[in-house]
Amino acid sequence: MSGTLVVGAGQAGVQLAVSLREAGDAGPITVVGAEPDAPYQRPPLSKAFLLGRTDATGLAFRTPGYYADHGIELATGERVSDIGDSCAITASGRCLEFEQLALTLGARVRRLDVPGGDLAGVHYIRELASARRLRAELDDAERVVVIGGGFIGLETAAVARGLGRDVTVVEAADRLIGRAVATTVSDFYRQAHERRGTRVRLGSTVVALTGDGGTVRAVHLADGTELPADLVVVGIGVTPRTELAERLGLECDGGIVVDAAARTSRPEIVAAGDCTVRPHVLTGEGRVRLESVQNAVSQAKAAAATLTGTPPPRPEVPWFWSDQADLKLQIAGLSAGHDETAVRGNLDAERFSVLYYRRGTLIAVDAVNAPADYLTVRKALGVGLNLPAERVREGGPLKEILATAKGTRPC
Repeated sequence: MSGTLVVGAGQAGVQLAVSLREAGDAGPITVVGAEPDAPYQRPPLSKAFLLGRTDATGLAFRTPGYYADHGIELATGERVSDIGDSCAITASGRCLEFEQLALTLGARVRRLDVPGGDLAGVHYIRELASARRLRAELDDAERVVVIGGGFIGLETAAVARGLGRDVTVVEAADRLIGRAVATTVSDFYRQAHERRGTRVRLGSTVVALTGDGGTVRAVHLADGTELPADLVVVGIGVTPRTELAERLGLECDGGIVVDAAARTSRPEIVAAGDCTVRPHVLTGEGRVRLESVQNAVSQAKAAAATLTGTPPPRPEVPWFWSDQADLKLQIAGLSAGHDETAVRGNLDAERFSVLYYRRGTLIAVDAVNAPADYLTVRKALGVGLNLPAERVREGGPLKEILATAKGTRPC
């Protein structure tokens, strides 16, 4: 039985299969994934799941009967090792035939390449199985060291500190979440985590982990500092899975290269999600790789439209979020390349927003416990309206500024 084969059972893969059915595709659809669990949401793994506020059932994208009811075959626990022109071979030797191919391969965590990196008690969060192990060991841990001051690291640190653990965050760069936010936001998050009792060490490089009986007991830094630890969480980023795409001869450049319609360099093959690089969503210029639920869903819908021969949906404004204790960061747009910011709200009250501009044009917002600002900027970006920085700095509700805003093309 042929039909459409979706390689990768994450957010993009499931959405692609669902969108094919919604578009009227009545042919066979198979979604194959390496993990044994039914497809699930990943973002809660470093937040609600670690806190015990949800379980595997609560993480599931769909009810157990949904896939069978909609004629979608799930091949879980099957890692695709090779792909030919009409058949994907799994590690177990199974041949999955297809007429149409979609790659939603996701990304893998970057490993900490230092002596002792393979000790017991060293954890990464990317898959449900790894989050289960971390949650179990977190119950007995007293001293937690988080290596990496990005979103995953800070979310995990907030959970551990909220559970009363002694927590230290180690970041090699000179500020937290530096690739994603302005210095103002980085400084705020450092101070906010420190106010809650977490120690933050910036500009610190990990050179080794040491242990006792095969279990981690300390993290060693380049300056000679030794941080006691009975649990270490590593969150130093991910790399896109492109090996299968490369074997198919697809163009890859920091990810599988796709166009706005999710077509690869072989137009009959589509790709979506964390494994891809795509044209800038708002400008169409250059290439970006976006690691977000919204991008995975949006690209999957575009890929399904391409496979069914229908026009792709209009690109959405990129949006992201991060929950760290009682701090909710919501991001809309892409701030890379900004040359000006406008800050509104009260940083001391932990309720503020930072609007980003390039050559006078609004391009993004970071909103901390300020959902109204986030929603207003997201709307403005979606309809191509500008919120002038000078007016934003004057204060007043952004909705009022939006009501008189003038249109502009993103640049």
